[in-house]
Amino acid sequence: MAIRMRTAHTAALEAAELRDARALLDAAFDGDFSAEDWDHGLGGMHVLIRDAGGLAAHGALVMRRVRHRGRWLRTGYVEAVAVRADVRRTGLGGRVMAELERLADRAYDLGALAASEDGAALYSARGWQLWPGQVHALSPDGIVRLREEEGGVYVRPALAGPLDPDGELVFDWRDGDIT
Repeated sequence: MAIRMRTAHTAALEAAELRDARALLDAAFDGDFSAEDWDHGLGGMHVLIRDAGGLAAHGALVMRRVRHRGRWLRTGYVEAVAVRADVRRTGLGGRVMAELERLADRAYDLGALAASEDGAALYSARGWQLWPGQVHALSPDGIVRLREEEGGVYVRPALAGPLDPDGELVFDWRDGDIT
């Protein structure tokens, strides 16, 4: 069986595709992929790559709002990227990211993601820029700083053009962002 890639909105995915994606993410993150993490990856575009062994790679791009320098930017936020253990380091993560980047570059002011230590090399090699400044969220209690996210947020300026590294990023609120 050849490798097949499918790009589709959450609403167009079959129940089995969603189950396969969740199982892949649970395995890839050693059971540390929470219900909130899963929820954060829904409602946008998914890239799924299948091979003879089943679902080999997945990634999602969802819309978020990020305030920077007084302007709210439509942001394509990368979520739920994983590659099955037996096919890691074969280029599938890069293929998923290339499609997510294409979508982000054409439809959003900004691309953003929070990288794990394992994923950081993939993103920086693809030109994603480590955000050097402060990271905040607009919570139900007002704007709160997310110090634990700083040093792990990457951006990809798309239609917005260059960002001011001295400015802060204020992300819209999502359940599970602050524990």
